[in-house]
Amino acid sequence: MRVLLGVGGLLLAAAGLVLGLSHIAATANHAHAAAPRPVLVELFTSQGCSSCPPADALLARLDAAGAVVALSRPVTSWDELGWTDTLARGGNDRLQRDYAARDIPGSGSYTPEAVVGGAAATAGADAAALRGLIAAQRKAGAVTLAQEGREVVASAARANVELRFLAIAHKTAVAVKTGENRGRTLGYTNVVLGEAIRPCDPSLACRAPIPQSIARKTGADRWAAVLQDRDGGAVRAVRWIRPAAE
Repeated sequence: MRVLLGVGGLLLAAAGLVLGLSHIAATANHAHAAAPRPVLVELFTSQGCSSCPPADALLARLDAAGAVVALSRPVTSWDELGWTDTLARGGNDRLQRDYAARDIPGSGSYTPEAVVGGAAATAGADAAALRGLIAAQRKAGAVTLAQEGREVVASAARANVELRFLAIAHKTAVAVKTGENRGRTLGYTNVVLGEAIRPCDPSLACRAPIPQSIARKTGADRWAAVLQDRDGGAVRAVRWIRPAAE
């Protein structure tokens, strides 16, 4: 009798374990399904801009929270005032001008400027405004990006888009010796070091391999892919990616 009760107890315990694992799996699946849609935040900043460090700090907090793909895009617009930005890229200047040319809300050639989803902009240190733009952008669009081995693939076809592949340095510190921030060491988060653009066939879901120039960019320790309308248009999807193992 004791043996039978022992077996019965074991069966009940096993059944409880199965139910518990089923609950955990269901909870994990629900959490995965409820994961927020990634939103791209691009901060146009400069080492020569005295009002930029608070925006740089806010971008770092957004990155730490993990709710967005937060990028620093240093520009050259302050270089003539005494300090040449060591992280600035001409591609960042061009993208900022493209956003301004489209006249998206809040846009212009100023620093610090935060552009959200390629659709709206605000002063980079305005946390409340940024939260509002991020919340609005999270509801927009339904296209997603996935990584399949060495390729990035969109979930649906869309006309007039391109894939941007970005090589990124997660954390960078710069000692500024002249200009408005003279004597300060400034910290930057997710600085874009390199960028490669691949066109998309409008009749097919966009698919492209991660360029080796991006995967092997010196100094990069993070990578991202952006599905975006051409010429600095609206961002349709964004995600972190990883170079495939050799």
